[in-house]
Amino acid sequence: MKKITLLFLATVLTLSSFAQRSELGAMVGTSFYLGDLNPRGLFKMPQLAGGIIYRYNFTPRWAIKADVLFAKVAGSDAITNKNYERNLSFTSPITEISVQAEMNFFKLYNERGKNFFSPYIFAGISVFSFNPQAEYNGQTFALQHLGTEGQGLEGQKDYYSLCSVAIPFGLGFRFNFAKYISLGAEWGLRYTFTDYLDDVSGNYYDNQTLYDKRGPVVAALADRSETLHQAGTGRGNQTTKDLYSFAGVTLTVKFGDMDKSCDIRTNVKRKAVSGNSRL
Repeated sequence: MKKITLLFLATVLTLSSFAQRSELGAMVGTSFYLGDLNPRGLFKMPQLAGGIIYRYNFTPRWAIKADVLFAKVAGSDAITNKNYERNLSFTSPITEISVQAEMNFFKLYNERGKNFFSPYIFAGISVFSFNPQAEYNGQTFALQHLGTEGQGLEGQKDYYSLCSVAIPFGLGFRFNFAKYISLGAEWGLRYTFTDYLDDVSGNYYDNQTLYDKRGPVVAALADRSETLHQAGTGRGNQTTKDLYSFAGVTLTVKFGDMDKSCDIRTNVKRKAVSGNSRL
């Protein structure tokens, strides 16, 4: 993931040096997650998020945006899931690289006398990494390699990947001021193709077997309820995937001279040139 991020930054910096319609800037805001430990609560347990944005404006209505965003998400049965007796909790860092198409509702310009603000919608595709963790007896444990649902044991599923794909979509508002500066705000959800953002998806594995094969810490992190669950009963909801969200403000700077190629005029009659006119 680090190599992909560095390649992205090098490409953006190269393009922004030449493309007159390019914008480069940053986003700062908040993030949250929706999943087994937070089924419906928007902006519950919000975390700090931010990153780098590159935008290329094809026309005053259409743009493509690429970003590298860094965030953290968290969930807890005790806080975000109505004190559910399962009593699980997690936090996870997220690094996302995405490409999105943006459509402005109004034509958007940086020129005086023309429209300088517009709401917009966006959608695209992203690749992200995550690493769910939980605290136990004052220590923080990364959960994926522990196999809290029996992953990696004989006859069970393999360990889930810590990289996945998501579909980002959402809406925002942009405001161009001065000649090269754009200020905006946006909120977007990421529909992921993993159900393990929170390390919770399938059924409880036999807790005594986890204790014998992987030790007391794994057994305790797998089932933190007061009364241990029977093997095979539901630990999570396997029918839905997890989501996470970014919301924040953006500030970008346009590179190069004003690009008037997006404002092509048509049906303009050329003035006749008299024979006495001099060039």
